[in-house]
Amino acid sequence: MDLKNINIDLKNLNIEDIKKQILQFTDKKTLIKIGISVGAIIVFLIIYYSILNPLVNKKKLQLDEMNKKKEETKKFISDIKSTKNKLTKLKPQYEKYSTLFHTKAEVEGLYETLSHYAGLNDLVISKIEKKDGKGVSKADALASLDKKKKKKKKKTKKTKKKSAANIAYYKIPVTFEIKGNFLGYIKFKRALSLSQKMLNFDKESIKVVKGNTTGAIKVKGTLTIVGLNE
Repeated sequence: MDLKNINIDLKNLNIEDIKKQILQFTDKKTLIKIGISVGAIIVFLIIYYSILNPLVNKKKLQLDEMNKKKEETKKFISDIKSTKNKLTKLKPQYEKYSTLFHTKAEVEGLYETLSHYAGLNDLVISKIEKKDGKGVSKADALASLDKKKKKKKKKTKKTKKKSAANIAYYKIPVTFEIKGNFLGYIKFKRALSLSQKMLNFDKESIKVVKGNTTGAIKVKGTLTIVGLNE
C-alpha cells in the first residue's frame, strides 16, 4: 500500500471516503484474511460465553461444593471421635451410679423389699402404695450431676409429655404406714440407707399409739425411689 497516493481532505474528513481509500489500496486476499480472523474471534467469543464459560462456572461451583462437603465430613468425623472419647470416660461413672437406681423388677418388688427390712426390725407394714412416676429428662439429670442448674425460662405454653427416649430416670413416690417401736423404725431407715439404692424419705408423721405400754408408734409418710423404668 502506497500511502503517498492516498488523497484525503482532512478538512472534509468522511468515514465512507476513508473506507473507499483503504479498500482501493488493499488487495482482496488481505481483506479475506482479516475477515476470517475477525470471524474466528467472533465465533470463539460466542462459543466461550455461550458454552464454555457456563461449563467452567458450573464446574467451579461443583468443586466449591465438594470442598465444603469434604470439610463438613472432616468435622463430623472429628465430632464422632470426640463423642466416643467422652463416652469412654463416662462409662466408669455410669457403671458406678447405675447401681443406685432401682431396676424395673426392684420397683415391682418394692413391697417385698420394705417388708423384709421391716420384719428384721419388728415392724409391720400396714399400707404401701406406689404412685405414678415422674420422668426426669437427661438434660436435667446432667445439670443436677454437674451442679450447674440454670434458671429456667418462664414457659408460655405447656410442654408436651417427655418422650421415653429422653427420660434418664423416674422419681416414684410411695406412701406407707408402719407400726412398731421407735428404735425399730430408726433401724429400718438405716437399713434402707445402707442398701445402696437411691431412696429418700420426703415426709413422715410419727405418733405414739395411745394405751400401749410398750412404746409402740404408728408412722405415716412418703418416700421416693429412683427407678430406670416406670
